[in-house]
Amino acid sequence: MEALLATLFTTPIVPAAVAGVIWGVLGGALPGISPSITMALLLPFTYGMDPSAAVVLLGSTYYGAEYGGSIPAILIRTPGTNSAAATLLDGYAMNQQGRAGEALGISLFSGVVGGIVGLMMLVLLTKPLSQVALAFQPSSYFALGMLGLSVIASLSGDSLIKGLMAGVMGLMVASIGTDPVTGMNRFTFDSPELLSGIPPILVMVGLYAVAELMTKSGESQWAKADRAQARVVFPSPSMWRRIAPAQLIGSIVGLIEGVTPGAGGTVASFLAYNEARRWSSRKEEFGHGSPEGIAAPEAANTATSKTALIPMLSLGIPGSNSAAVLLGGFLIQGLIPGPMLFVQHGEVVTDLYLGLAVSVFALIPVGYLIMPPCIWLVNRPQPYLMAFIFALVLSGVYAIENSLFQVGLTLAFGAVGFAMRYLRMPVLPMVLGVVLGFMVESNFRRALVLSDGDVTVFLSDPISAGLLIVAAGFLISALVRHWKDGRSHTAREAHP
Repeated sequence: MEALLATLFTTPIVPAAVAGVIWGVLGGALPGISPSITMALLLPFTYGMDPSAAVVLLGSTYYGAEYGGSIPAILIRTPGTNSAAATLLDGYAMNQQGRAGEALGISLFSGVVGGIVGLMMLVLLTKPLSQVALAFQPSSYFALGMLGLSVIASLSGDSLIKGLMAGVMGLMVASIGTDPVTGMNRFTFDSPELLSGIPPILVMVGLYAVAELMTKSGESQWAKADRAQARVVFPSPSMWRRIAPAQLIGSIVGLIEGVTPGAGGTVASFLAYNEARRWSSRKEEFGHGSPEGIAAPEAANTATSKTALIPMLSLGIPGSNSAAVLLGGFLIQGLIPGPMLFVQHGEVVTDLYLGLAVSVFALIPVGYLIMPPCIWLVNRPQPYLMAFIFALVLSGVYAIENSLFQVGLTLAFGAVGFAMRYLRMPVLPMVLGVVLGFMVESNFRRALVLSDGDVTVFLSDPISAGLLIVAAGFLISALVRHWKDGRSHTAREAHP
């Protein structure tokens, strides 16, 4: 205990956690600025930071943004994040009844409950899952990378083909630079800036932040918030007793959905809302200002912000956009999430746990104090706000290596991301391809070199064989689901 307290008060973990929560709530409160974009805006500024402080800052931002999305959902009927859309249903109804402060209080404390449960599961489950790390060989790492790429099938949304195309585009970007085995230059076009490849951070900032700003620039202004209603009210004891079951349901759903690749906070919040309604004795109030209709989705999406880190930390597989950005933050610091992280940098993982715990409890005072700045931001003219964020992104990217070439690359990936949104292509498969491409290629070739070209090494290694079987299971289940969805769609068209 003394060592933990010493770590808290002698390292920049506490200020990083508090700053992350504040930034996350502000970003989440802005309609359209998702948690992943809020985190991506910070990425360039984490380059020179202490590794522990950097990952705590990003992790706390993720948590704060998931809560922040509920503020505009309740006050102006515009969810700040996708996962806050379920909160809108009853939150805005309570606002119309003159109970906005009560709704904001339920949202805040349900977010804290979900954060505590999610953090407990993160601490309990991540380390055991990583214990198999010590037996990993190059063939195992290759299979682990393939397992990560197989998730693309479940992240592809309505079109599996578009998801696979995005994944291939990511692998193509990952192949740029110096060959990891022979040292030959590949696809560098004699440009010295491309010899070391394209940093994933530029891809993420371009695809998430720049592309989203381009998209938002063509949309109309959002509604204005009423300052008089922006006041958090602490739930009464009777209200606590009423919303506790919904918070428990939301936390459990958030736990399950967080460790499921591709699910994310949006799916979790709507599932939690549905389950809370199913088990409630006041079903008729849902949609008309039910406190349980706020408590369940808010507990679910904040729990997901913690449990989504379990597969990312233990296996190096990001299951959501926000987890992918946090993975980028680890890579910037030279930390490789996955099996060996707990062996080589266990102190950073411990610091991350401590920082996330600080962020959970910091959300309470931040939630009370940050409402006026949130209302001020929401009421600014959208074009000015977007221009400011755009300038922040470009200045951050330039500050990484004082390179205009990297600024140009970021803008180019922003244009790619904008085109992908226009074509309704998912972005995360491309990010997965960029992040996992080098890992898959280098370990595949290393395993073949060590086995004298014997490809059966991937099946004779039990860890590799097990991971490849799981990857095949993910792929088959996703294909079956897409096939069933396609048949249902055809049937609806034939018999409308």
